[in-house]
Amino acid sequence: MEIVASSFIALVAVALMVLRGPHRSIGVMLAVTPLGAAAAFNLPAVGGATIGVADLAVLSLFALVCLTPAGLPALVGTMRPFGPGFWMGCFAAFCVVSAMFFPRIFAGETEVFSISRSANSDGIVVNSLRPTTGNLTQLFRILLGACLFLAVATLMRRRPDPAKVVAAMALATGIHVGLGVLDTLTAAAGLPQALDPIRTANYAILSNHYVMGVKRMIGGFPEASAFGFYSLGLFGFWLAYWVMSPSSRLAPWMALLSLTVLLRSTSSSGYVAGIAFGGTWGLWMVVRHLRAEAGRRGLTFVAVAAFALWSAALAIFATYQLVTPVTEYLDRMLFDKLETESGVERMAWNAQAFKNFLDTGTFGAGLGSVRASNWLLASLGSIGAIGTGFFFALLGTLAAAPAPDRPDGARAVIGGLKAACLALFLSALLTGATPDLGLFFFLLAGLAAGLSRGAVLEARRDSATQHARSRPLALQ
Repeated sequence: MEIVASSFIALVAVALMVLRGPHRSIGVMLAVTPLGAAAAFNLPAVGGATIGVADLAVLSLFALVCLTPAGLPALVGTMRPFGPGFWMGCFAAFCVVSAMFFPRIFAGETEVFSISRSANSDGIVVNSLRPTTGNLTQLFRILLGACLFLAVATLMRRRPDPAKVVAAMALATGIHVGLGVLDTLTAAAGLPQALDPIRTANYAILSNHYVMGVKRMIGGFPEASAFGFYSLGLFGFWLAYWVMSPSSRLAPWMALLSLTVLLRSTSSSGYVAGIAFGGTWGLWMVVRHLRAEAGRRGLTFVAVAAFALWSAALAIFATYQLVTPVTEYLDRMLFDKLETESGVERMAWNAQAFKNFLDTGTFGAGLGSVRASNWLLASLGSIGAIGTGFFFALLGTLAAAPAPDRPDGARAVIGGLKAACLALFLSALLTGATPDLGLFFFLLAGLAAGLSRGAVLEARRDSATQHARSRPLALQ
């Protein structure tokens, strides 16, 4: 085991969780999620695998939940039939079966694109399907996500606290934006190594990449696309929360900050996913506010957003046609992306992933066996129709989870968490290499599921209490 500079951060995070207890540790958990390139420790004996600071925090939080009184029964209760927790459990269980057995059952029957860990020197290579360490590492990532989902969903179900979620999201946003600003300032000052103490994972750290002379912002992540992915999730949350909670003074500033770092990341996948999210979520808002109870703020937002998008499209088109640097920048980041060598290679991954799906009779080649550049094709090629179906069931029940309109603002927070999950999922549909959407997605999804269920249960208890109090009055 290799101890690194960021091991101290992991130690502090675990200590805070133990001292604060599981319910108050959600803020700590969210605070370490921007540290995407920080290792708690590395494992040279296991192919250089990295256990991240966030990974260790997940294991600590899950252990704390299990050790609380009635913790294990509460975790089982989170997986009640046909709820989000149930489908999360089904998805994780099928991933275990897929990773452990499918590469052996279908060994040699198809060829897959996989990643060599030999100092990243071999890159993406084509191999005949067989069991590899990738099956175990990807299974570990999925099980971490499942543990995080169940832990936070259980905590929020037992003690729903929307204000705590908003405060934790604000903390995560502040850390993420702060690291992004430090990244650019230290690079401009000629000190690119200043953030090396939090970039200790055994990943390729792309910290010195420039686009048209502009430093690509990566903050605490290994590269710009991961930074943009996280920024998009934050923006999705704060935008929806602001629209649904008009009295919040914090939300518009947080939304502006997260949008700024998303644009500054120069991540083409983040840009396209942001446009897709804005269109999808905006259409949903239009449909939702066609009802009789349409609020003035919601309708105003839809109208202003439509005008802003139209104006932005005209401005971009005009500058693209008339300003040479803008033309070169957009061609490089968006329009010519698929024609590059990287784009052609990624399309080959997708085509091979779909072939893996067909070659294995729609069961998939096994979690961790297939790499693609599209979440849907990566999932079909890896865990097949059944595993992908379980995940879509999770998404469907999460989207349909009720959001009671309570004085504590639960409705706005649940809506913001759902919007963030939608933004991250749309981004993964564009560039997701594996079925794993990452710890940040599962954290937000677990918070949404638990807060929804907890708010519903509290509403029922309040209703029962009021009914019990009114009965003696009615009998008098």
